[in-house]
Amino acid sequence: QVQLAESGGALVQPGGSLRLSCSASGSMFSINTVSWYRRAPGKEREWVATITKDSRTNYADSAKGRFTISRANTKNTVYLQIDNLKLEDTAVYLCNVQGYSGASGPFLVWGQGTQVTVSS
Repeated sequence: QVQLAESGGALVQPGGSLRLSCSASGSMFSINTVSWYRRAPGKEREWVATITKDSRTNYADSAKGRFTISRANTKNTVYLQIDNLKLEDTAVYLCNVQGYSGASGPFLVWGQGTQVTVSS
């Protein structure tokens, strides 16, 4: 079974930066895509960015310019760099992974989320 762990969320001041991490663990699996979403207080979950297994990236219009999705050399860890943080970036940030498991076939797994709070 593939499991995800997000980390890196924090309380930061406007204009600051954060790097969130999403790490997948398990056995006999391959990753096709990793995506970041966020859920702000009182709002629906919003897609932020996606990176594919060959490192192609795609961003929501609201994320272009300040958000950067990338993957570590280990390939099972994906980062979301957020620069020039704004109050409206306050949200729980979640990642999901689509891939294939040798044991169970195609899968889609969500992490528990990491809290980002932007406040002065």
